[in-house]
Amino acid sequence: MGQDVFQEHFFRSSDGPLLYARSYGPPPSPSAAVPIICLPGLTRNSRDFHQLASFLSTSGDFPVIALDYRGRGNSERDSDKSRYTVAVETADVITACAHFAVEKAIFIGTSRGGLILHNLIDRAPSLIAAAVLNDIGPVIEIGGLLAIRDYLNSGDALTSWATAATYLRTLHGVDFPSLTDGDWSDMAKAIYRDEDGVPVADFDPAIALPLRGLTPETPLPDLWRPFDAMSQIPLMVVRGEHSRVLSETTVREMHRRHAGLADFTAPGQGHAPLLHLDGPREAIAAFLNDIVRSR
Repeated sequence: MGQDVFQEHFFRSSDGPLLYARSYGPPPSPSAAVPIICLPGLTRNSRDFHQLASFLSTSGDFPVIALDYRGRGNSERDSDKSRYTVAVETADVITACAHFAVEKAIFIGTSRGGLILHNLIDRAPSLIAAAVLNDIGPVIEIGGLLAIRDYLNSGDALTSWATAATYLRTLHGVDFPSLTDGDWSDMAKAIYRDEDGVPVADFDPAIALPLRGLTPETPLPDLWRPFDAMSQIPLMVVRGEHSRVLSETTVREMHRRHAGLADFTAPGQGHAPLLHLDGPREAIAAFLNDIVRSR
C-alpha cells in the first residue's frame, strides 16, 4: 500500500478525539468531480478502501476520502467508551466533510457505514448526492449480527503475520469461497496493525463489547423510514451472495420502495463484500459514471 497514492489528514472531532482520513486523487474543489467518501464497517478502517479508492481516483478522476472512525485505525481512541455509537460517528462524518470543505458527496458505506448513512440522511440530507450501501439495508438479519458477535468476542490472538491470512480464511472461508491467497493477505493487512512483528486488531476492543449482549431475541431497529428518505437520490446496494446480514427479501423490498435502485450481487462473497474485486468494482464504477452523465 504505497503512501505515494494518498495523502494523510488529521483533524479534531467536535468532542475531542483526533480523527484520521486518507485522500486520493485531486483534492475536493468546485471544479472537480463530486467527491466520494468511504465509510468502513464496525471495527474496520480506511485501509479497507485502499484499492477501490486508488481505482476510482485514477480511472474516474474522483476525489476520494476514506475515514477512520474514532477508535479505529489511526484515529484516537475515545476515553468515553459510551461514545462509540452510530450517532456520534455520524457527527464525526459531518465534521470530516467540514474539514475537507465538502458540501455534497457520494458516499460508499460498508455495513456500519451504511447505518451511518441512514442516520446522516436525517441529520444532514444535503450532504448526500448519492450512496452505495455495501451489504447493509433497512433490515439487519440477527443471525448475521450474532456471527459478527462471536467473531469479534472470540478472544483469539495471533502470534505471527505468517498465520494471519490462514486464520481469516479459517474464520470466513465458507462465506468467501471466491477469495484468493492474495485477497486473504490483503484482508489481514487491512484488519491488523503491526506491533513488534505481531498482528493486532486495529480497533479499540471496547467497540465490540455491546455485541456481547445480543441474543436471537434482541429487537433490532427498523430503518425503513430513513431509507425512504433516500428515494430521491441515486442509490445502489451491493449484497454478498452468501451474506447473513442483508437478505434477498430485504433487497426486493428496497427495490419496491426505490424505483431507481441499482443493485449488484457479489459472487462468492459474504458479509461484507470486498468492493475492489472484479465485479463489484466495475458495477460501482458504472453506477458512478451514470451519475456523472446525468448531471
